[in-house]
Amino acid sequence: MKAAFDLHLHSCLSPCGDSAMTPATIAGMCRLAGLDVAALTDHNSTGNCAAFCEAARRYGLLGIPGMELCTVEEVHVVCLLPSLAAAAAFGAEVYRSLPDCDNNRKVFGPQIYMDVEDRILGEEKRMLAAASAIGIYEVPVLMEKYGGVAYPAHVDRPAFSLLSNLGLWDPDLRFPLAELSRNCPEHFVENRPDLMGVPTIMASDAHYIEQITDASQWMEIPRLEASSVLAWLKNLKIEQCSRLRNPKS
Repeated sequence: MKAAFDLHLHSCLSPCGDSAMTPATIAGMCRLAGLDVAALTDHNSTGNCAAFCEAARRYGLLGIPGMELCTVEEVHVVCLLPSLAAAAAFGAEVYRSLPDCDNNRKVFGPQIYMDVEDRILGEEKRMLAAASAIGIYEVPVLMEKYGGVAYPAHVDRPAFSLLSNLGLWDPDLRFPLAELSRNCPEHFVENRPDLMGVPTIMASDAHYIEQITDASQWMEIPRLEASSVLAWLKNLKIEQCSRLRNPKS
């Protein structure tokens, strides 16, 4: 089946995530946008994934639990997990690696936990915007441990990306693909010899409701379930990328 997807979305738990980005609202807006699969990837936390995945189920959408991890090198990496149990365990490990400093609400806003009915469960006091103590080369190993898949986020951006912070794509990192931002320059990949042969997908990285965009790319999977989505990502081929945005091909 062809499934429209966006695998990088933030809720009100993320620093700078708008208060309107509640788990149920995100799920509903993703469905209205024509998506079949969506992932919640808050900064350094999986705390709202359970609420989002349940809300997604109610809307007939497949919700994938995830996180946008900030490594010690300040590289953002999308991490997607096969289950809520794996997401919770991975989230706990990342939380332990964060510096013990408080969130600055005046700068980043509150970091809010919610249930599936969008009721407030609490506020995260630790600063989720900080870099974890996890190194970029450790991430693929962690994903093997938890059965997930990880890939560098918005590699075309001038900050918090693998290419801006490390200077090049290192095949030894063993990431199966790279993510491009929705505003990626037209010939960015062609102008990067180190990205030759690296599959790419795009994502909204939405922090605000209006940033949740209509369906624009599709994956071909046997079943609408997390394991099929993760397998597709792990085995994505460069020749498939030119067809991602044409559901009729």
